[in-house]
Amino acid sequence: MHHAAVRVISYLATVIPDQVPPTAIETFQRQAALVDSAELTPSTPAADLPFSLPAPYWLELRDYDPVAIAAGLGKPMLILQGGRDYQVTVADDLVRWRAGLANRPEADIRVYDADNHLFFPGDGPSAPAEYGTPQHVDPAVIADIADWLSHCRA
Repeated sequence: MHHAAVRVISYLATVIPDQVPPTAIETFQRQAALVDSAELTPSTPAADLPFSLPAPYWLELRDYDPVAIAAGLGKPMLILQGGRDYQVTVADDLVRWRAGLANRPEADIRVYDADNHLFFPGDGPSAPAEYGTPQHVDPAVIADIADWLSHCRA
């Protein structure tokens, strides 16, 4: 999550540069590096860490591998991804899920190219302003979830 935060703030600096302080990327990079470092201890001040979350949270998160956990479940999975999502991306995040679940035929991974993080369809680069406008989830996403659920129950 801390690496994703660096990617997100870097992306936002390109799409809404007037709203991202010049030092924000450097601050997130420094905080992410601390999370990864051997210097992180339970007593590291939260103010020095991403989102001011406490050090024990980051220490526990370092050992958490959601892809490995999912791969070991032996359950059908439907994993959906917005192609325009800049928070969780196809290139940086979904690639790990695809690799980790490659030998799991019951894992169904789908990308909705026009959708953002909330599965709202749109055009061009996604931006935070999209989240403030009332919208509906992409009907294709809803239909695919319903279809997947009906086949899982069969």
